[in-house]
Amino acid sequence: MKFIFFLLSPLLLFATSDFITPMEYASQLYKNPRGIGCQKCHGNNGEGMLIAKYVHKNRKKSFVAPRINNVPFKKFYKIVNSRTKGMPRYFLTKQEVAALYFYLHPNDKKKMKNVK
Repeated sequence: MKFIFFLLSPLLLFATSDFITPMEYASQLYKNPRGIGCQKCHGNNGEGMLIAKYVHKNRKKSFVAPRINNVPFKKFYKIVNSRTKGMPRYFLTKQEVAALYFYLHPNDKKKMKNVK
């Protein structure tokens, strides 16, 4: 019996650890929150990017996704939970929005402790 316990005890160490880190979770959420990843329009680091150029009424126009890695959390939360200017609504939880914010604003860890 002691021998079986000895063989299985290393498994207990892995049972208490998380499957993925919070940063890995946030990265995956950013890349595919609900079908269309944020990076497709906002870039790999939220720097914003040109989505399309087009002509409307003989005028050249462009559709640009804005930079989101410099937006304060309250504004970021509001933007993510509303549908404006081509932005799809993802119906994310507050924890998911906080994870996305943390991914784009890694230096704001202290502020994110209060988000629940």
